[in-house]
Amino acid sequence: MSGRVIFHIDVNSAFLSWEAVYRIRHLGGKLDLRTIPSAVGGDISKRHGIILAKSIPAKKYHIKTGEPVVDAVRKCPGLVLVPPNYELYEKSSKAFMAILRKYSGQVEQYSIDEAFVDMTGTESLFGNPVIAANTMKDEICQTLGFTVNVGVSSNKLLAKMASDFKKPNLVHTLFPEEIEKKMWPLPVRDLFFAGGASERKLNSLGIRTIGELAKTDVNTLKSVLKKHGEVILDFANGRDVSVVEPVPADNKGYGNSTTISFDVTDASTAKMVLLSLAETVGKRLRKDDVRIEVVAISIRFYDLTYASHQMVLQSATNITKEIHDAACWLFDELWDGRAIRHLGIHTSRVSQNSGSRQLSLFDDTDYEKLEKLDRAVDSIREKYGMDAIQRAAFLKQTGVDHMNGGISREKRTVDYKNEKEM
Repeated sequence: MSGRVIFHIDVNSAFLSWEAVYRIRHLGGKLDLRTIPSAVGGDISKRHGIILAKSIPAKKYHIKTGEPVVDAVRKCPGLVLVPPNYELYEKSSKAFMAILRKYSGQVEQYSIDEAFVDMTGTESLFGNPVIAANTMKDEICQTLGFTVNVGVSSNKLLAKMASDFKKPNLVHTLFPEEIEKKMWPLPVRDLFFAGGASERKLNSLGIRTIGELAKTDVNTLKSVLKKHGEVILDFANGRDVSVVEPVPADNKGYGNSTTISFDVTDASTAKMVLLSLAETVGKRLRKDDVRIEVVAISIRFYDLTYASHQMVLQSATNITKEIHDAACWLFDELWDGRAIRHLGIHTSRVSQNSGSRQLSLFDDTDYEKLEKLDRAVDSIREKYGMDAIQRAAFLKQTGVDHMNGGISREKRTVDYKNEKEM
């Protein structure tokens, strides 16, 4: 093994685990959500939201994270569904990270429920990597009441792959010398950064396992996956030179998405949903004083199939109208007429707001005025609430929230008194 020792720590079914612990330890509940078919999700009566986390027993019903709650309940009529409590999850995450920082000053929070820890040189304090990982895992469980998986390796990629092995509450190693035995037999979809589209293209080449991918000629991969082919070839061979970064990097992208409470079957309604998403994405960009150059949209259809498309703008922007216009153009290019259940806007290529833009002889739009108007609207909403001002178009459009996406409409606290006795 190399001199580096990297851990990836991942909370098992984080939101559900945190709910279960809180209900037992602080509310005196008797039923552990983790032991029954249960999930954290949105309001089924409104078909709002998706499954955010599910218990291991719920997996037996093929319930998937990210699917609409109505589909999950259809699969498992007895599913215990609880609403999300984001305030609780933020507090639980902070407590989780605080324990990790007891073991190393090099902690990179990767998401609300997972982190990388550089444990290089700590053997004299905590023992060999496997012993240290088990000590960390057990302390989290004993102190906070929830379980984690810990992946141990010499780089971030392999550590993350290892933490995804058998769950829950386990430590796994995946050092370079173990790749052939532990990682190569896995299907390509299990490789980090190899999504569904990549899997389908690889399968068309007869590549079905990570090991087969690892041995494929790079030019063959580039012919179907472009630059991404090089990336996943490196990953399949366990190559990763990235370092644990304790200070979070600047936001590399901004996006929001929403599950719609009804099937969208016409373009005008879909574009209203996109406008509501552009509102929230634009507001976040302006708050951080940044601009973006790439806009992408995603569509999940009624049959849960997925499609996406992106474009590069002529000039970086944070203006809601520009983001919406780009999203609508992409939608017209992408949509095939099928009923839509979920829409998203995602942006990338972020830059600091310079206030300047490339001018065009054929464009007389007053972009400065548009941005000032957007910022004035942001200010009113910040002071008086997000519903204090909205576009007139939404007054005629029933069923579409004027500001969709994120957690703005979700309860950040839950009235547990109104929850079922458990």
